[in-house]
Amino acid sequence: MSEYSPYKGKTGFKRVLNATGYSIAGFKAAFKNEAAFRQILLLNIILIPMTFFLNISQVEQALMVAVCLLAIIVELFNSAIEAVVDRISLEQHELSKNAKDMGSAAQFVTLAIIFFTWVIILFL
Repeated sequence: MSEYSPYKGKTGFKRVLNATGYSIAGFKAAFKNEAAFRQILLLNIILIPMTFFLNISQVEQALMVAVCLLAIIVELFNSAIEAVVDRISLEQHELSKNAKDMGSAAQFVTLAIIFFTWVIILFL
């Protein structure tokens, strides 16, 4: 049993099953509660299949898909930060605002990475 958390005691295949369940629950919570997550998911549903119809190399396709998936990862982290901040307090506080704004900034950078990656591969 870990000294950090009573929930860290599982090992082996049981841990993998538990982690899979937690991940599915996380996806469900993000989809249900976060409009930004649904928007990023929609963007991925549009962009990723497009890569199969473009005249690009496999490496370029992999890169274009990877940057799209990166946006999902960043949005999950951003949503998690917002949930933790709101769990601590709904009171207006500069540090809470900073945490949420930085999460948003991370997603903005990710969307810029998608944009520039796609532009460079398709037009340059």
